[in-house]
Amino acid sequence: MSANRPQRIGIVVAGYGYWGPNVVRNVIERPEFKLMGVCERDEERVSSLRRRHPGIWVDRDLDITLTDPRVEAVAIATPPSTHYELVTRALEAGKHVLVEKPLATSSQACVELIRLAAQHQLVLMPGHTFVYSPSVNKIRELIHGDVLGEVFFITSSRMNLGKFQRDGVVLDLAPHDLSILLHWLEEPLVRVAASGRSVFHSEVPDTAFMTLTFASGTQANVQLSWLAPRKVRQMVIVGSRRMVQYEDSSSDETVRVYDRGLDFDEPPSNFGEYNLTYRTGDMVAPRIDAVEPLALELQDFASAIKTGAEPRSSARLGVTIVVALEALAESLRQEGRPVTVPPIPLVGSNGRLRVAEGNGKRPSADGVLSAGSERFVRGIGSANGGAPGADGLVAGGTERNGESRAQELDRRRP
Repeated sequence: MSANRPQRIGIVVAGYGYWGPNVVRNVIERPEFKLMGVCERDEERVSSLRRRHPGIWVDRDLDITLTDPRVEAVAIATPPSTHYELVTRALEAGKHVLVEKPLATSSQACVELIRLAAQHQLVLMPGHTFVYSPSVNKIRELIHGDVLGEVFFITSSRMNLGKFQRDGVVLDLAPHDLSILLHWLEEPLVRVAASGRSVFHSEVPDTAFMTLTFASGTQANVQLSWLAPRKVRQMVIVGSRRMVQYEDSSSDETVRVYDRGLDFDEPPSNFGEYNLTYRTGDMVAPRIDAVEPLALELQDFASAIKTGAEPRSSARLGVTIVVALEALAESLRQEGRPVTVPPIPLVGSNGRLRVAEGNGKRPSADGVLSAGSERFVRGIGSANGGAPGADGLVAGGTERNGESRAQELDRRRP
């Protein structure tokens, strides 16, 4: 290796299901990383991986993979119910962790993971990919540059036909809208209300409607659904000066800025003197860089590992979103009653991340307290005797074909 060439970070991807193939592809393409292998136990997925990427090391035992000193980081792309256990195992093995959203299924579990990462001086980063979207960041520039004026309200529709998951549509889709809104507004979410409809399973809402209220009074109305005839990813921001339409599923012009709105001719002294002027100006579609958000997310992860800087998709953002999800779950149980969002447990008076003391209770194996925070999921199974566990990996008993782990690593890895 050239002396001028920066050393690449050895990384393993855990999980090759829905999101894993995207992570693997981007890790291979990023110059900051060296893909050391993939952990996956499903034979069909393993076959798909080997067809797409011949020669990549595949293992079913995460714990053994974590013993390899050449593995410095782990990207976890498994179901939410497995995050606490897998992240814990990776951090205890001394590995930096990028985990797909949400960070965990309860705020208390998030606190435990952040405490563990701080104890080992490791990067813990939830994968809220939308905060790296060039379109999302262009709108953030417009908001913070006061191009839109005061943000009155925001509407969002995030719908498609499927994909049904046992955790429900809110845990599946709401983290995207929450991450975008918090990234745009940079102010606390103070109150939420959510109602939903469970069509195919009484305990799994597949359509939900949410009202989110922020500290300044700005409101966002969000519609989530797995029962839509086509994929919709659209948000509208209404400001006092301009309005913006963001359509993520559009092939071009994902962001459109409208010089439209209502103006007062002069401040009225009473309601009867209101004289409104309707303003209809130009529509501008700013140029958006064609960069894949996941690639930028991995770049930020690498930078955090090398420099110690807090990534944009920080653990602080991750726990903030999980606190909001808990409040939304409570509102769903109360059939839409507004619920106050408590302060996040990891922000001190100086605004920097700190470790909360908690209540002395430790999360159970699935990262959810036995008392206090409500479960989002029904829990996970266990792996015994090398049988597949709920995390999609095998606890033990991988085949070695007569070779030691070190021998096969040296033979197979570049």
